Amino acid sequence: MKKDIASLNWEELQKELLEAGEKKFRASQIYEWIHKKGAEDFSEMTNLSKVLREKLEQSFRIPKVEMIARQISKKDGTNKFLFCLEDGNVVESVLMRYKHGNSVCISSQVGCRMGCRFCASTLDGLERNLVPAEMLGQIYRIEKIIGERVSNVVVMGTGEPLDNYDNLLKFIHLLTDEHGLHISQRNVTVSTCGIVPKILSLAEENMQITLALSLHGSTQEKRKQLMPVANKYELSEVLKACDTYFEKTGRRMTYEYSLVHGVNDTDQDAQELSDLLHGRNCHLNLIPVNPIKERDYQRPTRENAQKFQNKLEKRGINVTIRREMGSDIDGACGQLRRRFAQAEEG
Repeated sequence: MKKDIASLNWEELQKELLEAGEKKFRASQIYEWIHKKGAEDFSEMTNLSKVLREKLEQSFRIPKVEMIARQISKKDGTNKFLFCLEDGNVVESVLMRYKHGNSVCISSQVGCRMGCRFCASTLDGLERNLVPAEMLGQIYRIEKIIGERVSNVVVMGTGEPLDNYDNLLKFIHLLTDEHGLHISQRNVTVSTCGIVPKILSLAEENMQITLALSLHGSTQEKRKQLMPVANKYELSEVLKACDTYFEKTGRRMTYEYSLVHGVNDTDQDAQELSDLLHGRNCHLNLIPVNPIKERDYQRPTRENAQKFQNKLEKRGINVTIRREMGSDIDGACGQLRRRFAQAEEG
């Protein structure tokens, strides 16, 4: 098996080339081709000799991340991409355009084993983890397709990022490395459903990324109803780990709360949620759930979502309703990938 050159960091690539008898400056050229210019093949590296390109081809590979489908929302210009990996698996990525720049939401796993009840990503379980190059490749391909720079990255697509911890860390370091895209760590957000030991480990990594907790319930019982991971970690334990993350990094926590009509959007939920977050330095994102046909969950009306928001604001919670993006293009995580898989089986 050829070595994955796109998952090597700056120092590792230099070491590989020196051991192969190449000069150190070649690492700069190759690294730039992969991580700045988004090269998908060694033949693109035209400032390298043909002999070196053939040598690289014999020992290394750039993992394939190839676009096979693209949907563009007529409502807001959101792009949803379906990428095929070298083993035939497919993953989704989403491009969202904001005034402050282009934001890309990427997948960290093929499938997911967390089992959240309202999410299409987890319906078929976990297939495998993505390697750093495959996470980066989603961003690099999108930049090449749209001809524009990505300024913000959210690891909130298919998969639980902290369930792929080592690959996630390496991906973040490659993404923010000064020799590559050099995206600020402060422009990177990682979402988790609440794997406590990994949250505590992440707090010790001395990084400046934003951590977003998928909360979705105001009590332990409500979380257990929506999120099987709550059977392993108590809500109080999860929040304590998030408090530790804030204390260690100084980075304000974000809490994600998918609003499901008649399930977690009642007056009592608003009261319990405000009690839960009161006094915490955090921001709460309310996300009217994107319905999926395999589940009966429905989104609240815009009016009800705003009422829920108002109740929280009156109790001093810093809260916004996330702007609805891509609702006309299989907007929910995993929808496009699942539809593709079903078409293949059919």
